[in-house]
Amino acid sequence: MAHTNDHPGEQAAADPIRLLEIRDTPLSVDEVFRAVGDAAAGGTALFVGTVRNHDGGADVDTLGYSCHPTAEAEMRRIAEKVAAEYPVRALAAIHRVGDLEIGDLAVVVAVSCPHRGEAFDACRKLIDDLKHEVPIWKHQQFADGTEEWVGSC
Repeated sequence: MAHTNDHPGEQAAADPIRLLEIRDTPLSVDEVFRAVGDAAAGGTALFVGTVRNHDGGADVDTLGYSCHPTAEAEMRRIAEKVAAEYPVRALAAIHRVGDLEIGDLAVVVAVSCPHRGEAFDACRKLIDDLKHEVPIWKHQQFADGTEEWVGSC
């Protein structure tokens, strides 16, 4: 049975942005997943970015994130763009700032859509655009004593 786009559940929700936040406390995958729950969504895609123990061939000892005061507004702009481009039922994104340990969650994003392909595509667009456009900076300190700042997370 072919699906039709005439059903309201096949369309984007009127206000799909459920959670957008930058915080200095630990992130929760469950919180983000719950935020994008929607009875009309047949697919939910979730991405979790964690702090790894290496970068560019060097061992990472510590890592910290900081952001510009406009970072949350930029997150909203990107979320609105994704919601306009895909039939998003619900969208959520949270990013951590401050000092993080290896294995900590740095970012969690999720998108629910009527179908899985749309959810995957929208989630990838959301995380890729957040990574490239939101003014969040990563400060890495390496095991050899060197350090590096990386622009837009």
